[in-house]
Amino acid sequence: MERSRLDALICEQERLSSLDRVTIEAIQLDRLNRLLAREKARGGFYRGLPERLGRLAELRLLPFTTDEDLALHAREMLLCSQSAVQRVLSDATSGTTGAAKRVFYTEADLENTVRLYMAGLGELIFPGSVTMICFPFSGPFGLGELIAEAITRLGARALKLGPSLSYGEYREILKRERPDSFVGMPIQLLSLLRVCGRGSLRRALVSGDACPDSVLHACEGLLGSRLFPHYGSREMGMAGAITCPAHAGMHLRENHVLAEIVNENGEPLPPGETGELVITTIGMEALPLIRYRTGDYTRALPGPCPCGSVTLRLDTIRRRPVGLDVPALDDALFALDGLVDCRYRLAGDTLVIDALTLVPLDGEELAQRLHPLLNGLSVSVRASRALPEDRCLYAGKRCLLT
Repeated sequence: MERSRLDALICEQERLSSLDRVTIEAIQLDRLNRLLAREKARGGFYRGLPERLGRLAELRLLPFTTDEDLALHAREMLLCSQSAVQRVLSDATSGTTGAAKRVFYTEADLENTVRLYMAGLGELIFPGSVTMICFPFSGPFGLGELIAEAITRLGARALKLGPSLSYGEYREILKRERPDSFVGMPIQLLSLLRVCGRGSLRRALVSGDACPDSVLHACEGLLGSRLFPHYGSREMGMAGAITCPAHAGMHLRENHVLAEIVNENGEPLPPGETGELVITTIGMEALPLIRYRTGDYTRALPGPCPCGSVTLRLDTIRRRPVGLDVPALDDALFALDGLVDCRYRLAGDTLVIDALTLVPLDGEELAQRLHPLLNGLSVSVRASRALPEDRCLYAGKRCLLT
């Protein structure tokens, strides 16, 4: 089995002939101290932190950075000139209340993202292959555009489709373009496979949302191959961790991201124990974050990967549920082969489910499957047969609507 391509990328970026834990931690401490020195010289948000640390373990003594800090103080956190900023991402929407988070990227930050995408995508696509990209396209240096750039550099062809085509349109693309690989969200992939069939698709990379076990197993059964889950967030440059051929967790780009797993009290947890992921983005040029609480929950997998890589591996990542746990609802319902997609809305004390199906599904059966998760709520199911003009019911992350 070949070692994760991330190892080769880190060796190239750091001009190393090989990689081991001692070397990785030396790189991290050096980058962390350079970041602290930049912060002190800039006099920005982190100016009160020490100028250097003697060892990585001292990082846990520094305060956390929160979503509120990022929303209120992004300008103070910026460590480059405005003219060097190539891209700004904001979580502002029509429903946003209060300050929105804004994250800034330089050309070097975006290049690092493309290079990581190349390492991850290189595990499943090859020169001459055709990849359908079902993430959003939002203009220069957007998520879809960066993925397409990585695919092109790998010598493959990128189909820039986005997430909002109808099932009929996806079916026509499968027939006409014969893509062999898919990049997009997990349930989007499962819906496409159940309505359109596998066609020419053989491999898939999923990211951008939770991938419950039932969804993962159903996708792998229909594709006939293992999925390649990836993890990233705008705070870490839209790319963070990739899956290798061993499919034993996601390898973190440790030369650019320093990760901790902490419990509810903010205390560090050892490998194997689940807690909140905290990141220090030591490789970000425009807006590095120190001990940023992501709100994502996972565990660091102990020991080296079966592929031979020694980079830290993250297990499946999920948000901590607030109220109803949407991934748990999905896990229960998508075990049904006839379900194409569903959308959840809370109306008083009733969970309303709009479902697209391949065959008639018993609303009572759906309600029974969800009963242990509902905390006394009643369920109303409105199901209809999926038609060619239908689209995925969520264009982005799946959530509980009100």
